[in-house]
Amino acid sequence: MTIVAPTARAAFALLGVVQSVLIFTIMILTVPLPLVARELALGPSEVLLLSAAYGLSFAALLLLGGRLTDRYGGRRMLRWGLALLAAASVACALAPDYPVLLAGRFVQGAGAALTAPAAVAVVRRLYPEPAAYRRAMATWGGLSVIGATAGSVVSGAVAAAVSWRWLFAVPVLVALAGLARSGSLPTPAPAGRRPALDLRGAALATTGLCTASYALVASTDHGWRTAEVLAPLAAGLLLLLAFASAERRTADPLLPPGFLADRPRATALVAVMATSAGTALAFVLLSLYLQQLRGWSAADTSAAFLPYAAALLLSGRLAGPLAVRYGPVPVTAAGLALEGVGLALLAGLDPGSSYTTGLLPGLLLLPAGAAASFAGAAVLATGGVAPERTGLAAGVFNTAMELGPTAGLAALMALAATRPTVVGGYAAAFAVAAAGLALTTLAVAALPRTGGTTRTTTTTTTTTTTNAPERTTRTKEFTS
Repeated sequence: MTIVAPTARAAFALLGVVQSVLIFTIMILTVPLPLVARELALGPSEVLLLSAAYGLSFAALLLLGGRLTDRYGGRRMLRWGLALLAAASVACALAPDYPVLLAGRFVQGAGAALTAPAAVAVVRRLYPEPAAYRRAMATWGGLSVIGATAGSVVSGAVAAAVSWRWLFAVPVLVALAGLARSGSLPTPAPAGRRPALDLRGAALATTGLCTASYALVASTDHGWRTAEVLAPLAAGLLLLLAFASAERRTADPLLPPGFLADRPRATALVAVMATSAGTALAFVLLSLYLQQLRGWSAADTSAAFLPYAAALLLSGRLAGPLAVRYGPVPVTAAGLALEGVGLALLAGLDPGSSYTTGLLPGLLLLPAGAAASFAGAAVLATGGVAPERTGLAAGVFNTAMELGPTAGLAALMALAATRPTVVGGYAAAFAVAAAGLALTTLAVAALPRTGGTTRTTTTTTTTTTTNAPERTTRTKEFTS
């Protein structure tokens, strides 16, 4: 199916809005969470679980979502995911109590887990040529951080002006728009052998990721040495080990063991986790700092992130073209380093920090680095993958993006709780996150430089029997 350029651009714009809103929906309760807690009379543990529910189900179900996409096609799974997202968002907006709202957030995450890999699969159909697909993915990588920023900036203002419930209108409207326009999206390529579902692997991966992530989230409320943390953590790790063992014995595994053996891909996924954990940490801790310790309103807190949003929009427009021109490795490394510097500046936080000199420099450097890191890492993580594995690559990429804020943020928050003062804990968490980004920068910088794309061959040879042909494809597609 041949698609003319204007049609492809319009479809990509629609899918880009969908991807941004999936991440926007993670963040919409971050700033107004104290308002939600007061309205529904929530305790600390309930607030914690509510804040993590969407990310838990999103991350845990992404591998299954990727496999369903590869089996049934991107357009069909996009429709199912958007329909589920819209229905769950309506339930959240109308939720009369905490159990309904919590269940709605879990189901929202499930809808997002179906939608995210399906959207990438459709992008692959829109841009079948390797060079065009790399350019599209370089842009795609920055959409998530834009969605996260929009969620944090908009949520406080909307919650203060009307109600936090109106925030759920955004995913409803975008999902309905996506459903209405989905008929114009390309149909799946003619299928060869469709991959099996591997339901056993899906069950082990989903329950393992969800259980282990819940343990990390619970650590901020109960402490690392309690049964409430150690029991689900041990159970989750055992389930993930069982998943890894089962995948080696399955003829058509959910996650082929060799898929993560590709060094650039594996390193890019670590970069995605580190980047997303750092940005989430900044949003959560600074929101708490400004509202609970400095007495700012939700609207004022959202306004504090406006310079962050402006820096992100500017850097986001530059990051994609830079990743295409100079190659994903240097752009990813530079982005990680820049974000690390931003977090290091925030590590100087104290009870009397000035917004202009204490917070603003970090809030400007952090989004510039995050945009570059996501743009380059998206190309590294999804490049060189056979078309029939696009859903798998997208699922793994988005899993890394969700595990960063879920697991990484929980671990850093637990670290912050060990300090004698709240602000001291926040500063320590920022410092550790900055150190983690510095180490990840070194790992990415050590990857082979693949260069820009001024001269690109579009001849590729891929098979699905082993991972070696994928590495060969990556070399051909990225070499100038």
